[in-house]
Amino acid sequence: MSNMRARSLLNERVIINEDTFVEMVVWEVPNSLSGSEHLYKYRLALIVNQECVMRYDNEPGKGDHKHIGNDESEYKFTTTEKMLEGFWQDVEKLI
Repeated sequence: MSNMRARSLLNERVIINEDTFVEMVVWEVPNSLSGSEHLYKYRLALIVNQECVMRYDNEPGKGDHKHIGNDESEYKFTTTEKMLEGFWQDVEKLI
């Protein structure tokens, strides 16, 4: 798998209303990012009035985490399905 190229698994924008949308991007990558123990690179964001109010993401060296407002906390990644489920639950709480 180490010679595999990154593969897009999800690249979608969901319009909630005229001021609110969700953007979801998930890639399968050939090697785990520093700080993560899985083979995914992701960015899930809730945008309200052109401002990101919530984001799940992983960055090299920083690992899996989520931002809600100005607060950042560690996120325990298990599967992409569970991540999407938890993200949508958080979206429901915020809209």
